[in-house]
Amino acid sequence: MVSPVRVWLNRTYAENVFFMDQLRRNPQGRPVEIHATHGDPDSPVLAAADTAAPEPENLSPAGYVEYALDQCARRGFDVFVPVLHQAVLAAHRDDFAALGTTLLAPPAEATALFANKAVAYETVERVGAPVPPWWRVRDEEQLLAAVDAIEAAGGKACFKPTTGEGGVGFRVITRAPFSMLHLTGFPSPYVPLELVTGALRRTERSVDWLVMPRLDEPEVSVDCLTGPDGEVRMAVGRTKNGRRRGFTVDPAWIGPARLVARSFGLHWLTNIQFRMYAGEPVLMDVNTRPSGGLHQLAQCGLNVPWAAVRLALGDDPGELTPDFLGSDYAVVPGPRTLCPAVPKQRTAPPDEAAAAAVVPESRGAAASALPVGAPPRPAELP
Repeated sequence: MVSPVRVWLNRTYAENVFFMDQLRRNPQGRPVEIHATHGDPDSPVLAAADTAAPEPENLSPAGYVEYALDQCARRGFDVFVPVLHQAVLAAHRDDFAALGTTLLAPPAEATALFANKAVAYETVERVGAPVPPWWRVRDEEQLLAAVDAIEAAGGKACFKPTTGEGGVGFRVITRAPFSMLHLTGFPSPYVPLELVTGALRRTERSVDWLVMPRLDEPEVSVDCLTGPDGEVRMAVGRTKNGRRRGFTVDPAWIGPARLVARSFGLHWLTNIQFRMYAGEPVLMDVNTRPSGGLHQLAQCGLNVPWAAVRLALGDDPGELTPDFLGSDYAVVPGPRTLCPAVPKQRTAPPDEAAAAAVVPESRGAAASALPVGAPPRPAELP
C-alpha cells in the first residue's frame, strides 16, 4: 500500500482550501494527508484539513522555528508550505531536510529581498526586468517631488507601503479637495494630496512608501514553479481586466517572470505580477508564496500544487505547459465549511476536556477537535 504524502500548511490564505482540494485530486491517485494551523479559529483551511490545530501565540520568530521543527519531527511531514515566518523558516531549510521535510519556500535571501518593494524594484531593474518609474518616500518633501514628477509626465500618482501584502495601504493621490464626492458610494482608494501632506506633518511616525504612477490594466499574475536547481518548470499568466479573467502564455509577460524567477532563485511556487505602463508590461509585485488564485489554472488542465509536491518529493514533473488556455471567466465566492463552534459550558480539567473531544466530519475529512468548554478555536487532533 502506498503511504500517504503528509503536507503541512501554516497560517495561510482562506483561498488555499482549493490548494488542498487539488492535492487530494492528484492525477496519480496518491493519498494525501493535510495538516493545517492558523491563528483564526474560523479560517476555512482548518475545516478543510484532515487534522488542524491553532497556531501558538506570542512566539518569537526563533521560537516559531523551534515549534515548527518539533511538529515536523513528531508528525513526519513530507512537505511544509509556510506563509507565516516564511523567511526565518527558510533560513533553517537544512534543519527541516534533516528531519525528512522539504520546505516549499524560496531561499531566505530571496524572501527577504522581495519583502521590501523598493529594494526589490532597485534590484530587479539591474537584471533587466521592466519596472515603472518609482520613488522611495519618507517625508512630505519627497512625496511632493514624486507627485509633481509623475503628474508632469501625465500620470496619476499612487503610493503603498514598501512592506505589506494584499494591497494594504494602497492609495491614489488626487488634487481634488475633500468633498461630498468622497462620502458618497463605496469607499474609494482616492485621497486628496492635502490630506496626505497634512497627515505627514502631524504624525510622529516615520513612513516608508513606494510612490509610482498608477498602472493600467490588464493585470497579469504569472504563477511560477521553479525547481531547487533554478530551472523554471512552469510559468502561466492569469489576466485580470475589470471583472473579466483569462490566461496567457504571451512572452511579453512570461519572459520577464522567468527572468526574475531564475535570477533570484525563486524556488518552488511564486507569483509575479505585472501591469501596463506607457503601453508596456512592467513589474508590479513579487510574491514568494503560492498565490490564492493558483487553483484557477485547473481550467488549463494544470494541477500546480500537486506538481510542486511531486517536485519536492524528488519526482520531477518536467516542463509544465497548458495543453489549452481556458475560456475567459469571472470569479464568484462560494460557501466553505468552518469548524463548528462549541456551546458555552463549564470549563473541564485538561484531561477531561481531551477525553470529551469530538471529531466532526467535514466534506469527508476530519475537522479539528474542540474540547468541552473551550472557545471556538481548533485544537490538536490525535
